Amino acid sequence: MSVTDARSPHDARFRTTRWSLVQAAGDARRDDSQEALGELCQSYWFPVYAYFRRRIGSAVDAQDMTQEFFATVLEKNYLSDARQDRGRFRTFLLTAAQRFLSKEWAKSNALKRGGGKRVLSLDFSSGESLYATEPVDNETPERTFDRRWTLNLLEIVHQRLGDEYTASGKRQAYDLLKPYLTGTGSTESYEDVAKSLGSTVGAIKTSVYRMRCRYRELLRAEIAETVADPAEVDDEIKQLFASLG
Repeated sequence: MSVTDARSPHDARFRTTRWSLVQAAGDARRDDSQEALGELCQSYWFPVYAYFRRRIGSAVDAQDMTQEFFATVLEKNYLSDARQDRGRFRTFLLTAAQRFLSKEWAKSNALKRGGGKRVLSLDFSSGESLYATEPVDNETPERTFDRRWTLNLLEIVHQRLGDEYTASGKRQAYDLLKPYLTGTGSTESYEDVAKSLGSTVGAIKTSVYRMRCRYRELLRAEIAETVADPAEVDDEIKQLFASLG
């Protein structure tokens, strides 16, 4: 199965919960198991790659390792052990990568890429470009994983928000208002946006406020689906944004 053949990470079919996606992927008896596995690989391969890249240094070896890791996840059904009541999915995936690095890779690092396993279509060229933006310091591989997990999650939330605006016929408004999610817009810019949308500055400010509120709702909802208990959401948010610091 090629990961690029899987549906988009934002496919409505799997937009129930992250953990329902994990459970579907971990149950080989389900008809949608392979599709769910493909989506998980597509959504979360880069934080794993960034972790391996930081640990071993070589881009080629990190690419081989990432391929081998996800091929092993697919073939050995590692996700059958993932349960929401056991903790955070972020921690589960990082722990799985750490264990793989210490145990599985030693058995297969002499093999050519793929090693006889199915080869996943992961976009390593873009992945290496993204990795090149990482800080050139002595940051730990675990912190690199957490930062890339966070950026990946934020991108998912942005996509979901954009999809909502598109579905309601407001894509232009989303594209013009998106920069204001970080609160960096100026009054003059509000006026420019108002002219573009045939609106008023007051209406634009209200729209920005509502967009920010909806963004926070989607962010909390996305994070809630990767933790064991809703009470952990605030702590997870603090940890994730600390990784960006």
